[in-house]
Amino acid sequence: MIRNPLLQPFLKWAGGKRQLLTQIKNYMPKSIKNCCYYEPFLGGGAVLFGVQPERAVVNDINPELYNCYVAVRDHLDELISHLEKYTLKNNEEDFYEIRDLDRRDEYKNFSPAQRAARIIFLNKTCYNGLFRVNSQGQFNVPFGKYKNPRILDTEALKSASLYLANNNIELKNTDFEQAIANAQKDDFIYFDPPYDPVSCTSSFTGYSMDGFGRDEQLRLRDVFVRLDKKGCRVLLSNSSTEFIGDLYSGYRIVRVSASRNINSVAAGRGKIDEVLVMNYGNKKR
Repeated sequence: MIRNPLLQPFLKWAGGKRQLLTQIKNYMPKSIKNCCYYEPFLGGGAVLFGVQPERAVVNDINPELYNCYVAVRDHLDELISHLEKYTLKNNEEDFYEIRDLDRRDEYKNFSPAQRAARIIFLNKTCYNGLFRVNSQGQFNVPFGKYKNPRILDTEALKSASLYLANNNIELKNTDFEQAIANAQKDDFIYFDPPYDPVSCTSSFTGYSMDGFGRDEQLRLRDVFVRLDKKGCRVLLSNSSTEFIGDLYSGYRIVRVSASRNINSVAAGRGKIDEVLVMNYGNKKR
């Protein structure tokens, strides 16, 4: 497959990997062409779109985000049509009316393209590009007051649609452990979970109703170890905390620095240290 240089995320996402993409690619195995690529925490898709594997299983537990990828792949024209209407609605009154649609019974009857257009609009116009839901699963981020947000990025949507439709890309909406259940020896798995908080005030778990605390981090570590024993090649991103360092102390850990502009609190923005953990190369640090 010829790599498409125009392929890039059509959403901005907390923890997105655009800033670290070059470093992540540098630490990937030299060749993943003949294996299956797995990404169980897809998010904005920066790594998937940057690597562009021909065969992949990608997953996100967030049903609205999963639906966006399905709509981009299968209902592009309808999606663009809805987004064209939303480009005229970048004002506070319209924003809250559109945001509150998931509180109404009629929302259950929305088509995949209608739901995806709403999420893309909210993503581009809400405060700091956050995706956050309350305990009922309802979007609750306030208006962002941006002057000229790019609500409709036709080029990015078309590029993503062509890539997802013309390659063997399986989209899933399930738990990360289920998403990698069929991974085989030599397959490559990239984990980019919600990060371990660097302080007691920086935790952000509103991405889904279930959250992702330290019990989940421990479960992810156990999955990492099982994949290692199976002969898979595994790379994981996380925050550079003592807890994460201890969890993966038997593996190769590389510290990298990334700029973060999307975070629920100001202290979590700017340059922060992160780690890349891998089970190939020299395992020990």
